[in-house]
Amino acid sequence: MDYMTSLATTQVHAPSPLWRRPFTIIRENKRAYLILNLASYGLAIIGFLIGLAFPALSAVQVTSLEEDGTAELVRGLLNTPPLFALIILCVNLFRISLLTIVLPSLIVPFAGLALFAYWAVQVGITLAPSTPDGWVSLIPHSLTFVIELQAYVLFALGAYLIGRNWLFPRRNGAQNRRKGYLQGLKQIGLLALPALVLLIIGAVWEAYSIRYFVYPLQQLLL
Repeated sequence: MDYMTSLATTQVHAPSPLWRRPFTIIRENKRAYLILNLASYGLAIIGFLIGLAFPALSAVQVTSLEEDGTAELVRGLLNTPPLFALIILCVNLFRISLLTIVLPSLIVPFAGLALFAYWAVQVGITLAPSTPDGWVSLIPHSLTFVIELQAYVLFALGAYLIGRNWLFPRRNGAQNRRKGYLQGLKQIGLLALPALVLLIIGAVWEAYSIRYFVYPLQQLLL
C-alpha cells in the first residue's frame, strides 16, 4: 500500500513533457499574455492607420527598404522559395526576436518591450498599401503578419518575465535577483520553442505565398 501511494505521488509530481511547459507558462501569466497581444496587434493596426492617413510615411519606409538593399534581395530570392524562407527565418529570428526583443531585455529590464512596441508601429506603417496591387498583396500577407507577430508576442512575454523576476524575485518564488534572472531565462527559453515553430511556419508561408499566390490574386481581382 505504501509502495502504491509513493508511486502515485511520484506520478503526480513528475515533470510535465517539454512541449507542454511553454503553455503552462502562458496559462500562469495569462493576463500579461493577453495584454501583450492587445498591445502588439493594436500598435501595428495604429501604425497601419497612420500609414493610410499619411502615405508619405509609408513611402519613406518603402524607400528605406530600397536603399538598404532589402527590396532588391527580396526580388532576387523570389524564384527560390526555400532559400527565401530561410532568409526570412534568419531575419525574423535574429534581427527582430533576439536583437530587438530578447537581448536588450537581458541588459535593461523591459527594454525589449519598448523597442518591440516601436517596431510594431513601424511595421504597421510599412504594410499600409498605396496601390490596388498592394491591397491584393495584403490578403496573403495578413496571415504572415498574424503568425509572425504571435511569435514575437511569445518572446515579448519572455522579456516581461525576465524583467519581473529580475526586479521582484521574491514575488515570483526566487530567493534573490540572480535566481530570479535565471528563472526568467529558463522561461524565455521554453517560450522560444513554440515561437520558433511559428517563425518557421510564417517564413515558409511568406516565401511561397509571395511566389505563387500574390500574382494570381492580382490577376483575378484587378
